[in-house]
Amino acid sequence: MIHRQLMEEFQRWSEKENRKPLVLRGARQVGKTTLVDEFSKRYDVYIKLNLEQSADAFIFSKSDDVKEIYQYLCVQKKVVVDSAKRTLLFIDEIQNEPKAVGLLRYFYEEMPWLHIIAAGSRLQTLIKQRVSFPVGRVEYLSLRPCSFLEYLNAMGEDALSQMIRSVNVPSVYHEMILAHFNRYALVGGMPEALVDYAQNGDVVRLAPIYRSLLDSYNEDVEKYARNDNQVRVIRHLLTHGWAEAGQAITFNRFGGSNYTSKEVHEALEVMQKAFLLSLDYPVTAVKAPAIPALTRQPKLVWVDSGIMNFSVDIQTEYLQNSSLLDVWKGHAAEQIVAQELRVVLDRNYRNEQYFWVRDKKGSNAEVDFVWQYQSAIIPIEVKSGTNAHLRSLHSFMSQPDAPDVAIRIWTGEFGIDEVVSPTGHPFRLINIPFYYVGVLDKVLESVVHCNHLPINKHKNIRL
Repeated sequence: MIHRQLMEEFQRWSEKENRKPLVLRGARQVGKTTLVDEFSKRYDVYIKLNLEQSADAFIFSKSDDVKEIYQYLCVQKKVVVDSAKRTLLFIDEIQNEPKAVGLLRYFYEEMPWLHIIAAGSRLQTLIKQRVSFPVGRVEYLSLRPCSFLEYLNAMGEDALSQMIRSVNVPSVYHEMILAHFNRYALVGGMPEALVDYAQNGDVVRLAPIYRSLLDSYNEDVEKYARNDNQVRVIRHLLTHGWAEAGQAITFNRFGGSNYTSKEVHEALEVMQKAFLLSLDYPVTAVKAPAIPALTRQPKLVWVDSGIMNFSVDIQTEYLQNSSLLDVWKGHAAEQIVAQELRVVLDRNYRNEQYFWVRDKKGSNAEVDFVWQYQSAIIPIEVKSGTNAHLRSLHSFMSQPDAPDVAIRIWTGEFGIDEVVSPTGHPFRLINIPFYYVGVLDKVLESVVHCNHLPINKHKNIRL
């Protein structure tokens, strides 16, 4: 069992005084059911339903009375009704019985002592049926593929994980942890693949797992596509879209097809609701708030780097290159960084990830990511080399109202350069090794408050 960081969020939710039913979202086979099963061990009573099974779904078609429904479930599952005992009701694949979704509010209002978690791999199908979760009566958590910290846990490297969590990796461990990160980027974070790799250490063995995951996504298409044409478009995207990972895309004729911009855009949005990918749009400002330019081309980020590597057949590149930045022209690095940042976004209750483009005709300046920290928008480049090569970042930092901090993600060790932009704007360039991306929020807090981080400031550089 891989320890998932979301377990702590589950615990905080369960301890709330005004606790609402929890809706757990995430792509197929990221471990939602396994996580809830593990969390259930903290309860006296566990009632588990799978609404894909008619025996479990039956009662929701027969009654609107939540107390009657609960009593029936207790009889069916041979559980004694006792509100004094900590009881968890888990409704899996809840999208199969839309009526159960509407009843969540009444469980919350009439049986507040009952802990309820609902989940489903195709919650977006409710949109087709014009069913939504009760506004203000439920709360949400998202489960992603395993993060790098969870990878280290699976590999039995808890000591290394703790160093990263505390943002205090001694120099002697840098190459060791970086090698782990490169292998994590290769394997990805899908639990089944990660468990197999942790047990056998053989990437070749993972091919059937990746193939099975892709097949399952293809099989699900009819269940959430709006019509037959959208089924065809989504299947095209699942076949040809992986090659565009980490890159800005054009909707029209995507992947060499004849599909229109509208057809591709709508299909991608359906897949985004299924947590299979995200469309990350650019911002053009350098000052908060971060407002996306929705008329610009978005970047395509897939659910998992391991499936992506398998789909575009670049696994051997990881073994032939010592630096992640050299794999697949750097697209592999952008994909895994985006994947790690998504976990940080979830932890900070944010939904959208952005990058930056300069709002000037003829300019091709583009910063890989931005992160809003308090009132500042901080640029993030995934690059190696000297500061002189960070042209787009310097273009960002030369804008009026630019922040006094920028970030470079690289293969080197942590450090801070004091830099001056071409327009004379001084700023601190925080050099973050790949393995710190998943704790970016903690790194920023540590730098801003100048606490225990081993800051090695370099000489002032004017570019």
